[in-house]
Amino acid sequence: MPEYTCIFYEAPGGKLPAEEFIKSLDEDTQDKFIYKKELLEIFGHKLRFPHTANIGEGIFELRFRGKEGQIRVLFFFFYKRKVVLTHGFVKKTKKTPKKESEITMHRKREFLKIHKED
Repeated sequence: MPEYTCIFYEAPGGKLPAEEFIKSLDEDTQDKFIYKKELLEIFGHKLRFPHTANIGEGIFELRFRGKEGQIRVLFFFFYKRKVVLTHGFVKKTKKTPKKESEITMHRKREFLKIHKED
């Protein structure tokens, strides 16, 4: 039974960047995402490398390989055992690009402004 619930960050205007990214991937890669997401929902903070990595400032990446390359879906934990998936990308460098973590930090701040009462 899952301990955590993964939700997709909703951008102003209703877009779901992480979900849109996942849907753009090959079907086999989408299946890998579903498996990793299920692990995250079961283990939450206890899920570690190689499945997840802490990239700092409360931001984590869900890690898996797909036909497209090394896939990363960035997320943060929110109280009441929620995991907010902000966006994804195909990793092309050794380190996660700063731009990607900055996107997640911005989305985290926006999410917390809206959901501080939840």
